[in-house]
Amino acid sequence: MSVFINGLAQLGGSVRSSISTLGFAMRMLGALFANVRVWWTRTRLVFQQIHFLGNYSLVIMLVSAAFIGAVLGLQSYYTLSRVGSESMVGLLVALSLVRELAPVVVAILFAGRAGTSMTAEIGLMKAGEQLAAMEMMGVDPVNRVFSPRFWAAGFVVPMLTGLFALVGVYGGYVVAVWWLGVDEGAFWSMMQDGVNVRDDVVNGLIKSAVFGLAVSFLAVYEGAQAHPTPEGVAQATTRTVVKSALLVLGLDFILTALMFS
Repeated sequence: MSVFINGLAQLGGSVRSSISTLGFAMRMLGALFANVRVWWTRTRLVFQQIHFLGNYSLVIMLVSAAFIGAVLGLQSYYTLSRVGSESMVGLLVALSLVRELAPVVVAILFAGRAGTSMTAEIGLMKAGEQLAAMEMMGVDPVNRVFSPRFWAAGFVVPMLTGLFALVGVYGGYVVAVWWLGVDEGAFWSMMQDGVNVRDDVVNGLIKSAVFGLAVSFLAVYEGAQAHPTPEGVAQATTRTVVKSALLVLGLDFILTALMFS
């Protein structure tokens, strides 16, 4: 009987802890969205974060884009040449990058590079009691620490996505035209005819903005929830990467169904 009661007590404790965690996350998310005025009240901090997050992730994004575009060009050529449609390589590379690969890959790379940095920085501020000190001095950490990072990421990720798509298309062009001999005019003209700016490019950038806000929210949330120890901060950065990857893939399915169906 005591085993049954202990089991019920543990189950109740787990449910209460889960509800408390969910409530904290929802309160933080609401506070971040409500604090959109940080763009003009903390403009310098927001642009500092845009500069930091953009530079921090730029090189790995561009190198990844070049390789992914080259692989797409190679695979598209081998597949389309079976049916004599290798002239459509440019269109296939562009649509794959603009609609799906650029937003998703950039968001996941951003989580692994900049997201973990945001989590570690906030976790260390919590461990050093800097967040508690701000509250004691009447400074709201949401306004001073969390919001500038959250909104900066929502601006930086679409910019990185656009650069990623451009470099990826050029990587596919180099492989398809220079290496495999696809006609250059056909490569660009098929792409121009088949890619719709409003339906493909704009929707891809909207997806990337949603991914950026989702990843940055998880990063600041995990930092704020991290145990104030080196081990706790390390675990929080790992959770940021894992949860961000799963969240981005789940959101991608939902947004793709809504935008491109």
